[in-house]
Amino acid sequence: MATEKHEWSGWRTAAERALYGTGGFFRRPEGPAGHFRTSVHASPLFARAVAELLGRVDEALDRPAELALVDLGAGRGELLTRVLALAPGLPHELDRRLRPYAVERAERPAGLDERIAWRGSPPQGCTGLLFANEWLDNVPVDIAETDADGVPRRVEVDLAAGDGTERLGDPVDGEDAAWLARWWPLAGAEPGLRAEIGHPREAAWARAVRSLRAGLAVAVDYGHDRAARPPFGTLTGFREGREVRPVPDGSCDLTAHVAMDACAAAAGPGAGLLTQREALRALGLDARRPPLALASTDPAAYVRALGAAGEAAELTDPGGLGAFSWLHHPVELAHNPLRR
Repeated sequence: MATEKHEWSGWRTAAERALYGTGGFFRRPEGPAGHFRTSVHASPLFARAVAELLGRVDEALDRPAELALVDLGAGRGELLTRVLALAPGLPHELDRRLRPYAVERAERPAGLDERIAWRGSPPQGCTGLLFANEWLDNVPVDIAETDADGVPRRVEVDLAAGDGTERLGDPVDGEDAAWLARWWPLAGAEPGLRAEIGHPREAAWARAVRSLRAGLAVAVDYGHDRAARPPFGTLTGFREGREVRPVPDGSCDLTAHVAMDACAAAAGPGAGLLTQREALRALGLDARRPPLALASTDPAAYVRALGAAGEAAELTDPGGLGAFSWLHHPVELAHNPLRR
């Protein structure tokens, strides 16, 4: 009788390989837009808000000779492409001074605007805006679960099974245990409770913030804080627009919500948190319906304004995209452009 084969791995290692290894999910030619929809894909109004923020950062920096826009986790460059299309309309010749960088592990897509520099890691010493939209949730982390005695143990996944089968491994120790104690306490909790051990994300975000010489770093993601951690974690998969069981085989996105308060603390003083609804409203996004009188005087303008209001409503919906967290961290700025 053949012996059943297993290949057990922690989720951090498994997800790293499945997402970014050879043939991994984020290295596929179609890109993530074929599987899930972010705010960037939902409406061009999101890029318009980023362009507005870019202009405010430019002003706060006293209009430097070169202004960087670093898109961290750039997908296939959709956000930068849209901002570049808007750049000629921005004041103070920002179009001429703008230096766009796409940071992504996949190969540069064919046909991308030649002005966009394609990199595997953030450029160092830039001045400008670093924007990470739904990036931190894809920085792989390990998972802990309490056993029958309330002891947090590492969750392992069977790579050989190919169906996401899990088991509990050794007790959590070392840096992981220290992180849990501070940010997501599990010790002594009832069996079956879970936590996603977020220190790899904190380290990644701190590095991203430090890459700026001066400017503003912004991370946009679904998140939570210590007062409201999800008791069973949030690890899930997405494939072709549908939520699926997380299986680390490269066929689907693997994502988990972000402990935003821990990431904020890791990057040092000055960080702040807003909901996407608050941030986009602060950047001038208006979801109000146009006046009905416009339908009589200029029907085409009314239809356009009504469509824009609907798109703005989706981006700011507190039950959907509007619930995203915006973690913002100014670097060597006299004031925070998101707090104006």
